[in-house]
Amino acid sequence: MLPLEGITVVAVEQAVAAPFCSSRLADAGAHVIKVERPEGDFARGYDAAAKGQSSYFVWLNRGKDSVVIDLATKEGRDELEKLIAGADVLLQNLKPGSMDKLGFSLERLRKDHPGLICCTITGYGDDGPYAHRKAYDLLIQAESGLASITGGPEGASRVGMSIVDVATGATAHAAILEALIGRSRTAKGADIRISMFDVMAEWLTVPLLNAEAGQPPTRMGLAHPSIAPYGVFRSKDGREILISIQSEREWKKFCADVLGQPELPNDPRFANMVERVKNRALTDSTVGERFAAVTRDELLQRLADADIAFAEVNTMADLSGHPHLRRIAVDTPNGVVSYPAPAPIMVGEDRHYGAVPGIGEHQERPGAPRPKAKSS
Repeated sequence: MLPLEGITVVAVEQAVAAPFCSSRLADAGAHVIKVERPEGDFARGYDAAAKGQSSYFVWLNRGKDSVVIDLATKEGRDELEKLIAGADVLLQNLKPGSMDKLGFSLERLRKDHPGLICCTITGYGDDGPYAHRKAYDLLIQAESGLASITGGPEGASRVGMSIVDVATGATAHAAILEALIGRSRTAKGADIRISMFDVMAEWLTVPLLNAEAGQPPTRMGLAHPSIAPYGVFRSKDGREILISIQSEREWKKFCADVLGQPELPNDPRFANMVERVKNRALTDSTVGERFAAVTRDELLQRLADADIAFAEVNTMADLSGHPHLRRIAVDTPNGVVSYPAPAPIMVGEDRHYGAVPGIGEHQERPGAPRPKAKSS
């Protein structure tokens, strides 16, 4: 038996943040009823990379029932009311104020359904000058300051995946699980409010505190602001290798066994971390010259033998064939799609993953059994 079997989640959701959360609840056995507008979740149209279907939608909507409800009609609102009456969790990330205008204010829902756990995802929260702004991942990357510390000296950059959405969805998932544990003890529901801006601001605590202390972080690409050498160096055959030296013991080992220069730590310019950071250009050029004289395979062997932390700067093609990449196979309307497995491994438990629904696939039977899931 999965931990959330018997729990019903009504997800009035779209895009990425809320679907990320509800997909994890579905993985754990919850019956997730995804409420879609007549034209469907707009994430269904983001791309066509997964057998002609949106990669976002296939990734984030496995194991859910899809029902189409036109909330602009009384009949649609009545249908949603019935679903909520039988739910344990209501998750929604519509435009701020939308649910209130439709007659589903949190105050009314909490009064009518005291055991209901409501989780509302917004861009900027309920109050403040930006509360009614639309908010998407890249907008929050920019507004929160994340983009200002991402990229290289030439300019700000976005993180190369939907980090704000995923972080928000993961935060909502954890909060809902906390609320379910709390309800099991008190029988009381919860009113959870999560803003994308709050999530990202908290994740930016370290660079914010440094900036407020007079040391604003600068964009350094794949380098580290307070550690050297910690960055990318190119091998003789042109492969990029990222190394990280965290201690003086590692530095001495690195100089002797990888660079073949055991005397280097005796140079005052390289004697400790503070000096190496102060002389970063010289530190990096010294390491870079030695790396450029050795092939990738030999460098990786030297680094491994010396127990130095390193990684290759891989592409998505490299990830596709990576020896540590775990995959799951998920049924979709266009056939089975294989993609990276969820990170948690439940030892001794054979976790299953449900099918991705077609739009309105469960319209007539939102409580009916779903198709048999694929095993991981």
